[in-house]
Amino acid sequence: MSTATLAPSESVPLQQNSVSPRHNRWEYPALAALLVGTAVAYLYNLGANGWANAFYSAAVQAGSQSWMAFFFGSSDAGNSITVDKPPASLWLMELSVRLFGLSSWSILVPQVLLGVGTVALLWATVRRSFAPAAGLLSGLALAVTPVAALMFRFNNPDALLVFLMVAAAWAMLRAVADGRWRWLVLTGAFIGFGFLAKQLQVLLVVPALALTYLIAGPPALGKRIAQLCAAGASMVLAAGWWLLTVEFWPASSRPWIGGSQNNSILELTLGYNGLGRLNGNETGSVGPGGEGGRGMTWGDTGITRLFEPAQGGQIAWLIPAASIALIAGIILCAKAPRTDGRRAALVLWGGWLLVTGLVFSFMAGIFHQYYTVALAPAIAALVGSGAVLLWRERDRVLVRVALGVATGATTATAWVLLSRSSDFVPWLRWVVLVAGVTATVALLFPLGRRRSLAAALTVAFVGLAGPVAYTAHTLATPHSGPIPTAGPNVGSGFGGHPGGGPGDDGGMRGGPMMPGRNSQGKRISPEGGTIGSPAGFGAPTGGFLSASTPGDELVALLEDNGDAYTWVAATVSSNSAAGYQLATELPVMPIGGFNGTDPSPTLEQFQQYVADGKIHYFLGGDNTPNGDQSSESAKITAWVRATFTPVEVDGVTVYNLTAR
Repeated sequence: MSTATLAPSESVPLQQNSVSPRHNRWEYPALAALLVGTAVAYLYNLGANGWANAFYSAAVQAGSQSWMAFFFGSSDAGNSITVDKPPASLWLMELSVRLFGLSSWSILVPQVLLGVGTVALLWATVRRSFAPAAGLLSGLALAVTPVAALMFRFNNPDALLVFLMVAAAWAMLRAVADGRWRWLVLTGAFIGFGFLAKQLQVLLVVPALALTYLIAGPPALGKRIAQLCAAGASMVLAAGWWLLTVEFWPASSRPWIGGSQNNSILELTLGYNGLGRLNGNETGSVGPGGEGGRGMTWGDTGITRLFEPAQGGQIAWLIPAASIALIAGIILCAKAPRTDGRRAALVLWGGWLLVTGLVFSFMAGIFHQYYTVALAPAIAALVGSGAVLLWRERDRVLVRVALGVATGATTATAWVLLSRSSDFVPWLRWVVLVAGVTATVALLFPLGRRRSLAAALTVAFVGLAGPVAYTAHTLATPHSGPIPTAGPNVGSGFGGHPGGGPGDDGGMRGGPMMPGRNSQGKRISPEGGTIGSPAGFGAPTGGFLSASTPGDELVALLEDNGDAYTWVAATVSSNSAAGYQLATELPVMPIGGFNGTDPSPTLEQFQQYVADGKIHYFLGGDNTPNGDQSSESAKITAWVRATFTPVEVDGVTVYNLTAR
């Protein structure tokens, strides 16, 4: 395929510096329909998710009660330990709870708003470089991506992370358009704030951002480099102020940094949430590389990882089409000036997809299916912009071949993904197959106006039918727990390991709904099955992957005079503590943090808390990490059992620490 053959024709009406195209009469009504439709869809059945990830919901509850917990991201208002991420993703939810009270809606609606905002930002970004139709198609593709529909209705940090990544891309392409310093500084600020949402993951888009401006920025090379340095400084400042504050704050007067073994935010950044994710050497992890390993695996690594059953239905539907659109689009823009906005956009979105996709494919550490939401904007942007760019040039033979190959590859991908859940709308794969084959053949030949419209609609159906079906299933199904997945069960449990759990709830493969109170203030009981694993699914005491489910008698016991204590109770692991805390809205100390492996508090510290009358109850349950009796959580559990008398309340072993 020669560059000359695919050189762009004179009919392409876009300026090389991405001047925003004139809008059509139908554009803004269509945009309104897209955004309102996204909001309505994402709000549908939202309360069914309950507390979603109770680990973060408990931190939101704590931050709504204590400004120190708000700043540090503490798991409890007593400020014993933080979550294992920086706190930025919690702040919007915590402000919402302060305004509207604690409920699943006040926690999750801000995430929906981030989703709608991300769709709008992607529309604006793609539209500026290509055309209104490209922006709308990109926004639609993002909105119906199954993993996006999942995570913009969930309280994990990924919603804010993705919003800020798209905001950085928007600012960078504005910088490419006019070369002003302010856009570079703003790009760096978005990345820096994204760091405060999920640390190093946001840096996966930095190579694409920097390369885009280095290639296509309007100023001379020296000035471009200086502007990129300014963007880097802005990024460091936007993230560094919080990091330095935490690192230099006296450790005795702040919570322990969850996920670290030495109470250091820098250790958490570079270790558990940094290089450990790449090489699997994660001290304190629940995976094979961690000292607290529980035998879980994160799936096979390799170039096909994103298409495997665990991840395929979440994100892979349009990856082939996006890849072909990227290659063909770059060739079409080959003779354009250096500052061509279309090529700059393709480099940005293509670099985002390539770098992030390769890291996800080969990282040996903790990897969950929902991480792939970070790929969704790049895929959607490439599909929307590539479709419009290639469609304009469809009179060229090789462009028609590219369109046909993209449609055929999308058809094959949809067939494979839909075949993995044979009892889920089984007729759809056959309809997609027939429509896809028909469209593939038709695109190879010149078409009249009417047939071109029919072909375009058929291609859109082939590309979006599967994702829409998966997204509809996701919206209609409750999701809870720390490892949610979109769409129907395809036999791949949590961590990408087949057979991870029972049930076909589309959530955490049979994981129970998180306990506590729903949006009407009524307690949520567990739903779904249980499995005999250390995760503790369905047990009243919960476990490291399942929140506790306290009964009415236990809640009444904890609430009685609970305000007189710094912590109404203590228990091992954050998820076990989360259920009790959300049910009572009183601080519960999560010993050992998320996995129960963090050395916080030590046995001596815990004994001092008890002696000072700061903890009322210890709530039992064998949640010691991997049975490791040398951990601080195991030592504390053994001391409590040897020192205090147990009673059983609602199936939970309770120790009154004020009465030996």
